[in-house]
Amino acid sequence: MFRTLRLDAVLIQAVIAGALSFAHLHDLAAAAGQDGWKAWAYPVSVDLLLVAAWRRMRTNAENRDAWLWFAIALVASLGANVATAGLLDLHNVPPWLRILVAGWPALAFLGGTLLA
Repeated sequence: MFRTLRLDAVLIQAVIAGALSFAHLHDLAAAAGQDGWKAWAYPVSVDLLLVAAWRRMRTNAENRDAWLWFAIALVASLGANVATAGLLDLHNVPPWLRILVAGWPALAFLGGTLLA
């Protein structure tokens, strides 16, 4: 059975929020020294981990691993959104944040493989 896609306020809001979050993640990755395609890959990895965990949660709400990885990806997304809201000098990113950004791919890979 096919469901029709309705263009409603919730869908529009989700697209706008997703685009803004994507941009914030990109800006933070670029400020932390990840340039070119790497800066664009960060938001993709965060958002895909969120989607993968959400899908697991929808099929099995009791899956604690899915909730854990959803929370990890959500903290990464929220952290980038808040950091780029003027609370962080993007021209002088602290070393600890550079380390977190550089370590994210390995963490996202681990989460993605555990959810697969």
